[in-house]
Amino acid sequence: MKYKYTAKNMEGRTVTSSLDAESEQDVVHQLRSQNLIVLRMSEVKEKKKMSSTLFTRRVTADDIVLFTRQLATMVGAGLPLIQALTTLREQVTNPGLESVIEEVVQSVEAGASFSESIGRHPKIFNKLFVNMVRAGEASGQLTQILERVANYLEEMSSLRRKIRAAMMYPIIVSLMSVGITLVLLIKVIPIFKGIYEDFGGDLPIATKILISISEALNQWIGIFLILIGLMIVGGHYFYKSEFGHYWVDKMKLFLPVYGALSRKISISRFSKTFSTLIQSGVPILSAMGIVANTSGNKVIEMAVTKASDKIKEGETIADPLRETKVFPPMVLKMIAVGEKTGQLDLMLRKISEFYDEQVKATVEGLTSIIEPLLIGFLGLVVGGIVISMFLPIFKLSSIITG
Repeated sequence: MKYKYTAKNMEGRTVTSSLDAESEQDVVHQLRSQNLIVLRMSEVKEKKKMSSTLFTRRVTADDIVLFTRQLATMVGAGLPLIQALTTLREQVTNPGLESVIEEVVQSVEAGASFSESIGRHPKIFNKLFVNMVRAGEASGQLTQILERVANYLEEMSSLRRKIRAAMMYPIIVSLMSVGITLVLLIKVIPIFKGIYEDFGGDLPIATKILISISEALNQWIGIFLILIGLMIVGGHYFYKSEFGHYWVDKMKLFLPVYGALSRKISISRFSKTFSTLIQSGVPILSAMGIVANTSGNKVIEMAVTKASDKIKEGETIADPLRETKVFPPMVLKMIAVGEKTGQLDLMLRKISEFYDEQVKATVEGLTSIIEPLLIGFLGLVVGGIVISMFLPIFKLSSIITG
């Protein structure tokens, strides 16, 4: 539960803020531990919070990047953290992010650290963000760390945009081909069927098959839609399960064309995240846990987790990763060299840059290959339907006399 309170500190200054607690006694205990004397206290009803944030737009990665970049600039210019956060709260355009910043400000004013305050909002600030900020606070390099976080988020956002842009065209063409095919089967073919029935005679086998498909689709359209809906729902819950998630992600890595791209994206994300965390001063084992959670692929996640368990026993990083048989030899050799030379973060950054270029080249190559294939497939499907329906017209004389 959340409680709003007004208290006085040891200097006699009045402080108004809020915090999460199990009861009013817990609030009093927490405030006393901070040398605050409670004057007023009231529970914040959850309904009010829901009504204020129900229709607010989602906080996007671009919102977080802009917030982080601006915060780094203000803190780097010598502005106190609370003042910088207050200024950002007043100028952000996303109501959802504004609400989160308000809660972070209140938490910091109540005596919590910045990393602890943002850690209470895991949907906005992930473990990587929180741990890097914690390392920045410990080392006194919060400005540099915030800039590093912003750079990392921008690079990851740029990678996602490239993938999304490359996949958008084939998705649109595929949906168009499915839509056109369904319209022809459900609406157009029954019209031709009536015309051919008036003519009489025997129809070509291709036309008969097409008419049978059209009749089945029109007759059982409700059942087909229900089955498709059940398949989508079932697939969703299957993917949500531990086994299903692992199985699907494993299939992604071994698909003929998409698998290579998926593997390169995962390795790029792994190396970029790992490099950024180590460079920011996050301990190796903590960094491995975060890298596993942010890898974006369950197979990579489990491989890194297994490697992390062996690193705890004193092994190097490269050897346990080699045993997982997920990472390419080049990546493992560069990690081994980085460990020996004490430049692991630099080696990981080079791996990341290499695979970023590989991803870019693969995406461009896939786009150039997929475009003509999809157009050819669409022409084949639609053309095949049209030819099958007009085939009896070419043999009209034999149908009528038959």
